[in-house]
Amino acid sequence: MKHISKLPTVGTTIFTKMSALANKHNAINLSQGFPNFKSDKILIDMVSNAMQSGYNQYAPMAGSLDLREAIAAKFMNLYNTSYHPDNEITVTAGATQAIYTIISAFVRAEDEVIIFKPAYDCYEPAITINGGKTITVQLEAPNYSVNWEVVKHKITPKTKLIIVNTPHNPSGTILSKADMLQLEQITEGTDIIVLSDEVYEHIVFDNNEHQSVCLFKGLKSRSFITASFGKTFHNTGWKVGYCCAPKELMDEFKKVHQFNVFSVSHPMQKGLAEYLKKPNHYLELSNFFQEKRDLFLSLIKESRFQFKPSGGTYFQVLDYSEITEEYDVDFAKRLTVEYKIASIPLSVFNDNKLDNKVLRFCFAKTKETLKQAADIINAI
Repeated sequence: MKHISKLPTVGTTIFTKMSALANKHNAINLSQGFPNFKSDKILIDMVSNAMQSGYNQYAPMAGSLDLREAIAAKFMNLYNTSYHPDNEITVTAGATQAIYTIISAFVRAEDEVIIFKPAYDCYEPAITINGGKTITVQLEAPNYSVNWEVVKHKITPKTKLIIVNTPHNPSGTILSKADMLQLEQITEGTDIIVLSDEVYEHIVFDNNEHQSVCLFKGLKSRSFITASFGKTFHNTGWKVGYCCAPKELMDEFKKVHQFNVFSVSHPMQKGLAEYLKKPNHYLELSNFFQEKRDLFLSLIKESRFQFKPSGGTYFQVLDYSEITEEYDVDFAKRLTVEYKIASIPLSVFNDNKLDNKVLRFCFAKTKETLKQAADIINAI
């Protein structure tokens, strides 16, 4: 029996491929975006206590109320803005599920969705599988800044959704206040929904401030924010995140959410709700990761790689154009096999596999791992 694939061009993700290659060749894995240090024992104990206390059955569909209240308090504390815990916040199985559900709830056949490339790889398949059409805006290395005039020309009566991501994975750049004002102006007077992927909101460097869509009245009223506790609290394997949106948007989100996930791990939600009571648990993250970024860059400053320091996330893009003209996928594989260090080539996230001779390295690692990685990088 033959079946026609709904995703005929989609194969195994580059993250899976590079991690598998790293494991096969016993390479230091700076490819996939996960820390190699432990989560806070306090948080783990809080989750364990929730299990021991009996929170082992289904959580409410929208999420445990105490966690939704803690999320609402966080938005008030950070951005002086409110999302109602009853009907404007939903806890999700990670940010990827939130993104997929948003697209599924709103994108119909032939609807257009604008994304910025290099783009995280979960956006486009979700658009395709729901019958939508991806409209791309290519960001250019090394600055990866948005040309908003290009965006204006990409908008048509069929534009349903614009997806933005700040801090940006994979480039490590951030959108400025001026960028958000442009987005606000462009979408004013339209029915376009904005999906703002803000999973690295607490990891912004050099005294810059995260420009959330909720800070801009004209954007907040039309936007979803997706976020990740896994990225924030060093436990990506828990797959717990959340999204926020005005009630009329969230009502539609929940119609899909209840049938593709329904609810998320109850004890983890109870533990996270307790942990969020101390804002320092997320407010200190920028300094924590900037120290790692600065250490990593100081250790490789004499290498042949060129770089502009990451503005946020825990990724650093390195330019290897002075080393070789190899295609970035080939070079990344060769570094893994021959030099025992794994990275992610950015061309796989670009339009037409545009190759800017750059690789992405994850620095959410212990000092020892970063020093070992730097020794290898310096020897290339």
